Amino acid sequence: MQERRASQEARRAREFEAFVAGAAGRLLHAATLLTAEAPDDNPRARRLIALALAQTYASWDRLRGDDPYDRARQHLATRFAREAWHQYGGLGTFGGLGALGRRRRGPGGLLASLSPRERLVLVLRMYEGVAEEQTAALLGLPVDRVRAICARAMATLLHPPAGTAAALAKAVPS
Repeated sequence: MQERRASQEARRAREFEAFVAGAAGRLLHAATLLTAEAPDDNPRARRLIALALAQTYASWDRLRGDDPYDRARQHLATRFAREAWHQYGGLGTFGGLGALGRRRRGPGGLLASLSPRERLVLVLRMYEGVAEEQTAALLGLPVDRVRAICARAMATLLHPPAGTAAALAKAVPS
């Protein structure tokens, strides 16, 4: 009995290690985009990915044919949303202030001009390729709201306000 359990644990560990070897890079990049940190200095993204992978490992036996990458991405998105809620006072911000009036700290990166909710929707939709319906279900929002948030975020990135254009020019060398 103990031998069978030990072999199951060893198999589980090998499967998870193989999954992490294949998916960790993409998940780390997604976490870096979410936190709007620089790719070479991303402690919040690394913390997010470690916590998401820990949750994925804890639920590994319950996957039963589900995509482990999808589950890890869900854990990553919900962990980011929860942390953004506590750090910024909400997922949506207006004028740099969180929903509770807290001032946003300015992380580096090109997506820093977006609110946490806009970054989350944009990364899920554009980088990860998640459908609008799945993104809406994951975030608990109507599909039309996800579509509007994504369009607003894309418009902000493609046509930044006049004050941030100079800052973006400094951040992205030609």
